[in-house]
Amino acid sequence: MVTLIEDVPATMQVVYQRPESLSCVSTHYCPGCTHGIAHRLLAEALDELGLRDRTILVAPVGCSVFAYNYFEVDGCEAAHGRAPAMATGLKRVQPDRIVVTYQGDGDLVSIGAAEILHAAARGENITTIFVNNAVYGMTGGQMAPTTLLGQKTTSSPFGRNVSSSGYPIRMSELLSQLDGTAYIVRRSLHDVAHIRKAKKAIVTALKAQMHGLGFSMVELLSSCPTNWGIPADQALNWIAENMLPYYPVGDYKVHPEVTTL
Repeated sequence: MVTLIEDVPATMQVVYQRPESLSCVSTHYCPGCTHGIAHRLLAEALDELGLRDRTILVAPVGCSVFAYNYFEVDGCEAAHGRAPAMATGLKRVQPDRIVVTYQGDGDLVSIGAAEILHAAARGENITTIFVNNAVYGMTGGQMAPTTLLGQKTTSSPFGRNVSSSGYPIRMSELLSQLDGTAYIVRRSLHDVAHIRKAKKAIVTALKAQMHGLGFSMVELLSSCPTNWGIPADQALNWIAENMLPYYPVGDYKVHPEVTTL
């Protein structure tokens, strides 16, 4: 049962409600998946900055393929890995718009690696929300470019092996070396403290775009209980215990003007 704001007694104070930029619909995500948290944080940021009517969201191919259904903003669907290319075109023909790509690790780091790399190198004034759950979620839990060493997946049942599969790619560290990037950070969604920091980072990334500073990306460490094969609460602990050591949260590139926003 959904309680509408107008149904709340006058003596009660509303402290938590659905952001206007977030559609009032059920999502297709698995129970315990933190895509829902990421969606809410982006929606809250758009509301707080007054960007809902100016934003275009570019959805990827992957778990968040239907992301445009969950936001009250203009949205479109890109071919697999091509969200940065589509976002580039949208931003160049409509520079007054706020263009956001929302991508998973398969879409961004695998088939779309060249697209994100060159969009960042060109300094395209767009914002990317990069959800990293270290596995291919939508297609059955296969090994991704971000899968950890020793991590078991449906295509690496004995664990990821360096000799055959190489090392996991740290995309934030990689993109931060490019001159066109303005704001590159990594945050996590495994507990409240880190979620709050993730929200602030998304707001900052959008502000960087508003001020024309160049390419910005917020990487979010996310859980995938279904494909990790563990309960949702344990999946959050798994992020802290296994992902954080290899993917440390932090600011990897901050344009000098970002600190003044």
